[in-house]
Amino acid sequence: MLAYLFRRLWQMIPTLLGVVLLVFFLFKFFGGDPAEILGGLNASAEQIDAIREQLGLNKPVLEQLWIFIKQIVTFDWGKSWATNESVASLFSSRLPATLTVMLPILILEVLIAIPFALAVASVRGSLTDRTVMILSTVAVSISLLVYVIVGQYVFAFRLGWFPVQGWTDSVWTNLTTYAPLPVMVAVAVAIAPYTRLYRTFFLDEIGHDYVRTARAKGMTEGTILMKHVLRNAMIPIMTNISVALPGVFVGSFLLEVFFSIPGLGREILLAVNRSDYPVIQAFAIYIAFLTMVVNLITDLLYKLVDPRVVLK
Repeated sequence: MLAYLFRRLWQMIPTLLGVVLLVFFLFKFFGGDPAEILGGLNASAEQIDAIREQLGLNKPVLEQLWIFIKQIVTFDWGKSWATNESVASLFSSRLPATLTVMLPILILEVLIAIPFALAVASVRGSLTDRTVMILSTVAVSISLLVYVIVGQYVFAFRLGWFPVQGWTDSVWTNLTTYAPLPVMVAVAVAIAPYTRLYRTFFLDEIGHDYVRTARAKGMTEGTILMKHVLRNAMIPIMTNISVALPGVFVGSFLLEVFFSIPGLGREILLAVNRSDYPVIQAFAIYIAFLTMVVNLITDLLYKLVDPRVVLK
């Protein structure tokens, strides 16, 4: 496993370098002139040149690329062009709000969807199974915006259980007061597709010969499902979770906008609207790196979940 780990880490270097080059040249040649964007429509040619010199955009391309790589290595992205705030400070100050909302969402989605899908799969073909699948299909067809509007209207305006928006410096206050409503809305949106997906994984395992053999040996249905089916289905489930995990550090853009959560997702959306390139570039590079790390950790966990997995 150690050799596999070093090999994967070595393979991440050219992959990350490719992402760095792609991000740099995309913003350099296809993102428009940042000096003109920051200067506005009424800026003179002299003002545009001054902004371009201030940002270092008049330097040779290779020199700009080297500066870009040094920023990545040193975690120093300079300052936001729109707010003049340090990009590193911006990320560190916005990330806690995103994690306060997104971590409970991820945990609840997994804890609710897995046992629910396993229970539905165990009664495949029954009225309960068909009813759940019909309701899941309807739920998947409904837009997130509908969930947000209904959730805010019912639980905030009518019942008054939660505020529509707001945020404080207290993590506990945010978790108990401002986060429950967006968490509840997000979990309601995700349960239906996750239930359908995980049900498919479980049904695939239930159809294997080892399940019929276990039943023939007299094992109870609960033992078969929990000891064998669940464990063997964990690999595709972990793969699905690993795909969703980087999104935890970004947050749901729409969720943070609708509930006025000062998180990283809303900040990235604002940066895109303001053409704030340093913030967007930092986000693109770090999320790519995070995705590679999560994939590596997931591959290593496969071996722990199923000893038959061979890491090559």
